[in-house]
Amino acid sequence: MNEDLSLIIAAETPDDAFAIERLHERTFGPGRYAKTAYRLREQVPHTLALSFTARIGTLLVGSVRLSPVRIGETKALLLGPLTVEPAFRERGVGQALIDRALKEAAAGGHRLVILVGDEPYYGKAGFKPVPPGRVTMPGPVDPARLLVAELSPGAFEGVTGRVRPDF
Repeated sequence: MNEDLSLIIAAETPDDAFAIERLHERTFGPGRYAKTAYRLREQVPHTLALSFTARIGTLLVGSVRLSPVRIGETKALLLGPLTVEPAFRERGVGQALIDRALKEAAAGGHRLVILVGDEPYYGKAGFKPVPPGRVTMPGPVDPARLLVAELSPGAFEGVTGRVRPDF
């Protein structure tokens, strides 16, 4: 993180919803609704206690959300969307958001987090590719982009199945 920025990572509140939605619009555009992970997240609300914002002063510069899902019968969390204002990318904001979300999820007893994303980026936070055929999403997803992080050792052993919302 750039030393001249005082980045504050805080739990998302209901008052953040409008600013986060505007950030998603600017960052991802209208095509975001067609993506499988977005379609899945539309079916279950994200968990506020495990969703975080990044601010510099009063300016919202990033957001990450975690939503409850199941992989087969195993409880897990779906990370995303992770978004950072373009002017603040490559400064560690996204990694700081991911680190905080994973730390709080582990502290809350959660064992697995999945996402659809780039392994070179998310691998820095401990995400690894899901072995082919073990997990399926409810829509088209490049299997190489389906990643998992174990928040406790061995949590992904024997886990297989379709990802679905956990109500």
